Amino acid sequence: MATRKETIEFILDQLAPLPVRARAMFGGHALYCDEKVVALIGDDTLFVKPAAATMELFGDGEMAPPYPGAKDYHVVADDQLHDAEWLQSVIARTAEQLPMPKKKGHT
Repeated sequence: MATRKETIEFILDQLAPLPVRARAMFGGHALYCDEKVVALIGDDTLFVKPAAATMELFGDGEMAPPYPGAKDYHVVADDQLHDAEWLQSVIARTAEQLPMPKKKGHT
C-alpha cells in the first residue's frame, strides 16, 4: 500500500480548507476529517468510506478494498481526485454522517 508523499500532499491540498489530516497506518494512510476516519489512501489511490451520502455521489462507481481483508470502499477516480469542489463535498458529507470515534478508556 505504498503511497508517495506527493499524493498525500495533493489530496490534502485538494481538501483545503476542510479540517483534514493524514496519518500513517494500515501500511497506508488514514484520512481524518473532524477527527473521523473518512477515507484511506493506499497505492496512490483514495478510498472513501461508504455512507448514505457517498452512495449518491459515487453512483455506480468502482468499489474495492483499500487493503487485503478490508471491506469495500469507494475508489476515487483520477478525474474525481482533480475536482476539488466535488472531493471536498464527498469528504465533508462523509464526515457529517459518521459518528464521533469512541474515547479510548484508560486501564
